[in-house]
Amino acid sequence: MTIPQPNLSKHLRPPQATAHRRPSALPRVGLLLGLGSFFASAITGSVHGFGAVSASLAAADALELAGNWSGAVTTPAGKLEFVLRFSSNTAGVISIPTQGVKDVPLEAIAVDAGSSPAKVTFRIKEVAGIGGGPTFSGQCSADGKTISGDFRQGGGSFPFEITRGDSSKALTDSLAGLDEFLAKAIIDWKVPGMAVAIIKGDEIVYAKGFGFRDAEQRLPVSENTLFPIGSATKAFTTFVMGQLADEAKLDFDEPVRTYLPELKLFDAVATERITPRDLVTHRSGLPGHDRLWYANTPRTRAELLGRLAFLPNNQDLRSKWQYNNLMYMTAGCMEEKLTGKTWEENIRQRILVPLGMKRTTLNNDDSQKDSDFALGYRQDFETDDVVRFSFRDIAAMGPAGSINSSVKEMANWVRLNLAGGAFEGKRLIQAATLKELMTPQMSMGGGPTDNPEVIPVGYAMGWFVEAYRGRRRLHHGGNIDGFTAMVSILPREQLGVVVLSNMNGSGLPDAATRHIFDRLTGMNAIDWSGQSLAQVASARTQAKQAKTALAATRKAGTQPSHPLEDYTGRFEHPGYGVLTIEKDATGKELTFIYNGIVTPLEHWHYDIFSGRKSEKEFFFESFKLDFVTGTDGEIVGVRAAMEPAEEPFTFTRLGDAKLSDATFLHQLVGEFAIEAQPVRFALVGSTLTATLPGQPVYELEPTRNATFRIKTLPGFTIQFIAGSGGAFDEARFVQPNGVFVARRVPAK
Repeated sequence: MTIPQPNLSKHLRPPQATAHRRPSALPRVGLLLGLGSFFASAITGSVHGFGAVSASLAAADALELAGNWSGAVTTPAGKLEFVLRFSSNTAGVISIPTQGVKDVPLEAIAVDAGSSPAKVTFRIKEVAGIGGGPTFSGQCSADGKTISGDFRQGGGSFPFEITRGDSSKALTDSLAGLDEFLAKAIIDWKVPGMAVAIIKGDEIVYAKGFGFRDAEQRLPVSENTLFPIGSATKAFTTFVMGQLADEAKLDFDEPVRTYLPELKLFDAVATERITPRDLVTHRSGLPGHDRLWYANTPRTRAELLGRLAFLPNNQDLRSKWQYNNLMYMTAGCMEEKLTGKTWEENIRQRILVPLGMKRTTLNNDDSQKDSDFALGYRQDFETDDVVRFSFRDIAAMGPAGSINSSVKEMANWVRLNLAGGAFEGKRLIQAATLKELMTPQMSMGGGPTDNPEVIPVGYAMGWFVEAYRGRRRLHHGGNIDGFTAMVSILPREQLGVVVLSNMNGSGLPDAATRHIFDRLTGMNAIDWSGQSLAQVASARTQAKQAKTALAATRKAGTQPSHPLEDYTGRFEHPGYGVLTIEKDATGKELTFIYNGIVTPLEHWHYDIFSGRKSEKEFFFESFKLDFVTGTDGEIVGVRAAMEPAEEPFTFTRLGDAKLSDATFLHQLVGEFAIEAQPVRFALVGSTLTATLPGQPVYELEPTRNATFRIKTLPGFTIQFIAGSGGAFDEARFVQPNGVFVARRVPAK
């Protein structure tokens, strides 16, 4: 047992230590135990004396210790809480949640029921890391429910008090009526299905399903139903980082490029300085850039990592909190580099297997192979109807949010975190490292909320931290297409709640979690569900009004400046990749395709088109595309606000596919002449070139309609014209000062 000590920093400054340089030889339970040998002579006699008392009072049985007790030792630094579990008057164990100490045996237990009041003594067994003869000696209250006295260790003495608890009855009482509350809540929130697990210490005390995992087939949710947990995955990724720190393979504050040399950001300074801690605390300086990866079926993690160099930051490194999934993906790549294993292999081998999370999957495809998985749903913005929401493939972004699990298996993850990193006798991470992962690292800005009961503290590494009604709460939600999750713990109270639902962007999981915590801690009830529903209703009303008002910004009576055909093509940005504009099946409207998402377009005004909701898609609804016309009157690009925190990005028009085809290009090769001036077109690899006497060789970039840009001369193009026989015998040089025609020179 470790007793917190007074602050000695004014007199003694310990050496700085990085995460992976933590001295492994130090006792894991703290400072006072490290001083035990200094006071050994002062306590040896008293320890032996307690053993003698135990023997003389072995027959005493008027006071029965059997049961659960909870209490605290009071020190100058505050209270250290612990839990005792006695199986008899001669056997028991102690757990100290905040220090990661679990079920350490008690010895020299003695009950003197002959004295008044009755006296009780016991000692914590000296195992690895625990020394100094930690001993309790106290008196029992007349009703047998409280024991108070002195705790002594290493020559120090501090008051303690423990209280007998009928935890099973208290827990049963606190959960009375919860089933009815949750069953009604899913109806109020129009959530098809939800599963809830409650964890107290190392015990799963509640695990149930409500509603339907498949609303159409009326298949019920159970505690074993698999749901995507979304961004609650992030704490798994940081947990592996912590394990690597314990293994001296990673330092949280070393530049990431030490471990992942290929990392390159838009900001050269950030590239060299960003650390693993920065990656997972949302302080990289980059806004979200989430449209890059959303529904990213064609892209690998390596490709996404390479695109970071073209995504501008809008803040300096560490200057502002901005939620960024891509940085978590980068953290996963770093872990892969350090271990030589995929992120999936690391999560499974290092966490899921030790925790017995056998059915938990690491992508949506695998979860759908299970016999018990939930389908996703969303509430239609305009009609309020609940409709199916298809799964997206987000495997490449796995480290940020691709785990699928059940509340029953997620309960083991919560047990691990409540126990300071140990699970069923096996330590998976050092308690001090886990504590660091759960310590706020970055202020999220904005100050406290209007509700004094919930005060944001900051973001840790994969966890949000808040003061919830005077209690420290760590949590992380998860929102991914058709699903909302919430994983929360109250570390001091040794409570955890997991809520998984199959409704997109629902506030119910958090409202239900707060309601459950209020029940378990005995706090006065607050109607969190009712308050949240009212806020959602107000927000929906405002959003509908805003959408209606948007129509007033449209310029009436305008027309596109080009035929629809001219807007079609492929457009590329080096960071965001390729977006495609095509005609729809009717040939009368355009469609916009990005990351496999097909969105109908409607003309908004001038050369701006707007995304329109379809039966299957709404992600790009009201998304604006601004087509750019070049000096030659052709559409040369399109501007799109891919990241709301940035100015629109320009996607440059790519050439027609056939203009890069060698078979077609060979038709353009040959000798031409402008009057008497020779021009030679040649093929170098897959690139068409033009050579004029006394001038450099010009590379030609394909556009469309057999037209090429001269790469180094903006505003200069060459268009090849096919004759009546189909041969390309004419090339028109379009320049700012005129148009010059070159004709093919007949072969001799």
